[in-house]
Amino acid sequence: MNIVASGSAAIARAAGRASRAMGRGGGTSVPGVVLLRINPRAVDTIADRLGGGSILVSATNGKTTTTRMLGGALRADGAEVITNAAGANLLSGVAAALVGARPARPDTACGLFECDEAALPAVMARVHPRAIVLMNLFRDQLDRHGELEAIAERWQAMLLAPGALPRLVLAADDPAIAALGDGRECLWFGLDDPAVATGALPHAADSTRCRACGTPLTYDHVWFGHLGDWRCPACGSSRPPLDVAVIDAGLRGATGSDPLIRTPDGEVILHLTVPGLHNVLNAAAALAGALAMGIRADVAAAAISQVPAAFGRAEHLVVDGTDLVLLLAKNPAGANENVRTLLLDPGDHHILVALNDRIADGRDVSWIWDVDWEPLLPRVSSVTVTGERAHDLALRFRYGGLDPDHLHVIPDHRAALASAIAAVPPGGCLEVLPTYTAMHDIRADLVARGAASEFWVEG
Repeated sequence: MNIVASGSAAIARAAGRASRAMGRGGGTSVPGVVLLRINPRAVDTIADRLGGGSILVSATNGKTTTTRMLGGALRADGAEVITNAAGANLLSGVAAALVGARPARPDTACGLFECDEAALPAVMARVHPRAIVLMNLFRDQLDRHGELEAIAERWQAMLLAPGALPRLVLAADDPAIAALGDGRECLWFGLDDPAVATGALPHAADSTRCRACGTPLTYDHVWFGHLGDWRCPACGSSRPPLDVAVIDAGLRGATGSDPLIRTPDGEVILHLTVPGLHNVLNAAAALAGALAMGIRADVAAAAISQVPAAFGRAEHLVVDGTDLVLLLAKNPAGANENVRTLLLDPGDHHILVALNDRIADGRDVSWIWDVDWEPLLPRVSSVTVTGERAHDLALRFRYGGLDPDHLHVIPDHRAALASAIAAVPPGGCLEVLPTYTAMHDIRADLVARGAASEFWVEG
């Protein structure tokens, strides 16, 4: 039986079914919008009835993958998990997940919700979570979020608001996130493998000044973006000691990684199918979140290793006999990590880059000039650019030194996908790097081709 047996819940669920029937999407938010209109306190009521409590996950990059991994750990521990698996991460999406759930035992069910950075304070105030995982803050969608300092300030105010404070699981490598834990008991996670450090901060690094005194930070090691083993030479602030530490990233190119992670329960090895250092850090965040919810490290590690890629996040598909991998690239930090991951594999690359400028992407696309495409360009055999701002991408690649004979500008994403696939030789792989709405456009075409399932059916 549903945990809210009410007329308002039934109406909300019917709205979601109608949305899907009308081809207006997956109905992943509509039930929540309707429910909140009918009963504004419904989220509080439903969430409070979850006997296992709830945990929230938020970040600029990686929250969907981390939530998916954490869900695997919770289920392996025997929990019945209510989650917004399709990525509807505003308050309406969380409300929709809650109203759509029918747990067999509400007294032991657990809530797990990915939260948009700007929506997190509102969700936290309504859900009253047992724990919260905060992973990173990067420059993203400036026209909607503002500078990342604005998000950090809102999060700080959220943690100072009256009420019980959840268990904080924080990324020690991010100075802006670490500042949120000052004076609070936290579970800290991060990287501690000098072998994967870069030489210096990238030119587009974001949070590089001390949150306490404003002095430029120094780094013993930089992992990516502004994440690293940081310290302030003026006031002595530094990265907190790690409770959950990746001591060997175990990167193995585009096929995944085998990170060795030290935890309070001892060392564990994960075997990830999603590639890249950023996903190693996502796995560490999920493992730390599982520990905060009382799950043993070995149980969580085994479960996380079994979790496949979320839609569009290192998702592998086969289209007309050609391998294809989707690598969401929506800001400089994420795109740079995708480039770094591709460079781990030898040989030439065939890439399709898709850029839109809708509200969910951010209207300002100047960030593409802060992506370090140049190391990849000498190793590409073909680059197809598409989307509403395809010509902006073409200009960026030409300034980056790409041979014009290797560049194909096709604004229509269906035609671009077909052309890019045709350019891949037998046995090759097409690597697709789309922004958020461009990823949904391309996946819709892949669904129509029978190569992928609708994103809202994945769990």
